Amino acid sequence: MKKKLSDCKKACIVKITKLNADSELRQRLISFGIMKDAVVEVLELAPAKSTIEIKVGKMRIALRAQEAELIEVVKI
Repeated sequence: MKKKLSDCKKACIVKITKLNADSELRQRLISFGIMKDAVVEVLELAPAKSTIEIKVGKMRIALRAQEAELIEVVKI
């Protein structure tokens, strides 16, 4: 079973294996450092606003839940 970034819990550290986004969103994610083999830490989950806050390198980024659904990850 493939794990998605949206499945992760707080403090989970994962490695991105695949971006299933369209080319426009893919470019935006890559510009934030969200790309294949990048290590991501889940900082906060906001179920009410359906956002997920992640840390990539030194950057903190908030993604919409539907964007996090498109990112396949493996736990490290």
